[in-house]
Amino acid sequence: MNWQPLATNAQIRCLLWSRAYSRMRGMYKVLGGAIILAFAISVRAADQPGASATDQNAATTAIVQRLVENNKDRADRLPECTSKRHYHVEFHGFGHNMAADMDVDVTDHGSASRTFHITSESGSHVLLDHVLKRLLENEENASRNREATGLTTQNYRFALVGNANEDGRQLFILQVEPKVNRGLLYRGKIWVDATDYAVVRIEAQPAENPSFWIRSTKIHHVYSKVGDFWLPQRNVSESKIRFGGTATLTIDYGGYVFASPNAPSTLSVIASSQSSPTLH
Repeated sequence: MNWQPLATNAQIRCLLWSRAYSRMRGMYKVLGGAIILAFAISVRAADQPGASATDQNAATTAIVQRLVENNKDRADRLPECTSKRHYHVEFHGFGHNMAADMDVDVTDHGSASRTFHITSESGSHVLLDHVLKRLLENEENASRNREATGLTTQNYRFALVGNANEDGRQLFILQVEPKVNRGLLYRGKIWVDATDYAVVRIEAQPAENPSFWIRSTKIHHVYSKVGDFWLPQRNVSESKIRFGGTATLTIDYGGYVFASPNAPSTLSVIASSQSSPTLH
């Protein structure tokens, strides 16, 4: 199971170019929307010589089918799990430099829902209140409606564009395009483990820009294998503000502990290094 929302809707109200205070406050809200967006993929690779369009389509279909089936199986088997996250956000622009940090305990109630408990916070109250806490609220709400955001053929179009070998594991590389431009969906590339048929990395941008004031957002999301599950390890999202300024959000995940007696009692986020079979 590696469901994790990467983007959420943001209602942005622009208060720019009035008084200095109003201008900056408006940009803080834009910043919050951008970072919330930052806010879970035995066939031949399409780039091999001689691969026809029919072969590529068949390969894509087979990989995506296995990916969807295995994701559902992992989600159905996922026991209640607790974990810890550290959030760090920075904003540089308009002559201001701000930063905030927050530590959070997370409880996944199987695949049904997710709840958060903030254990510590420091730094800019603007970033804490308008960015990080809002991010948690949106993710908690999204966790109750995963069908609308899942990596499935109902939400995305897929195309196999290559393969790779990283850390001894063979991976398929797929291009993903949302069928509908809406919050929580994204477009870009995913790297799928060829043994487990699970997403191990995402390089993408939001399917829907939350505001005119956001020029671009880049999302880099990495998973690692803990037990039988692929769980988030790190997320780095960078947003460029149209009239200047950069916001960077970093989320580190760890301390996974499963409630099930059949699962390991303590799990780290260090990716396991296992050999993968040869692609056919």
